Amino acid sequence: MELDPTHFYALQARAPYQRGSREAQISQSTIELGTLRIHSGAVEACDPFFDLGNGVRFQAPNGDHRAVVTVADVSGRQDGSHLRESYLSLLFSDAPTARLALATPLLGPDEEEHTYSAWVGVETGTVAFTDRTVLQFMPDVNHYDELFDSGQPDSWFALMDNPHHIARYVANIPLPLGQAGENLVLSHSGWGDGVYPVLATYAADGNLTGLHIDLLVVNDDASRKLDVDDEEDD
Repeated sequence: MELDPTHFYALQARAPYQRGSREAQISQSTIELGTLRIHSGAVEACDPFFDLGNGVRFQAPNGDHRAVVTVADVSGRQDGSHLRESYLSLLFSDAPTARLALATPLLGPDEEEHTYSAWVGVETGTVAFTDRTVLQFMPDVNHYDELFDSGQPDSWFALMDNPHHIARYVANIPLPLGQAGENLVLSHSGWGDGVYPVLATYAADGNLTGLHIDLLVVNDDASRKLDVDDEEDD
């Protein structure tokens, strides 16, 4: 599905937001997560605490790529008292966006493309990007007890809650068995659980410049065109 790149607001300072029956302009900020290492030619978008290793996958160039969270201020007074993540972006180029579309997933031999093939299902209020080989770098242990919520300061939950790691509700986490910088970047998912589309941006020459999990917070073209039944979870 083609979308209008002039109504796309990842990494933008302002965005439209539907407040009741009227559309308002709200401010946005960004959080730099560092880089994500891709080595297999494909990236996975997933809920890392629900379906790590089984998320939706997309072709991506190998290398270390900038990861950024866009955060929308949805407070009525625009005073920063109510913030929601609006996009998790993985950037491959700084070239201007000339084309925007629903990303094309990589499907297995027994998979058929359907309406939600390029969407991330979220059950724990979190979204992530990682290399598609992520499970090769995860130990054969109970991930929840030993990694996610171990009670140690380097547990995944603790890193997300630590404002001194990067910021609260985001993290850049080395994979436990990684040998060459393999990692995962994650963020809270805006309003919380639901299904969220992955969008692809392209330069004028047709090259892929980024993948973006659109958390459907701001009133962009995806929010307007895609059939999504989402609820605000305040």
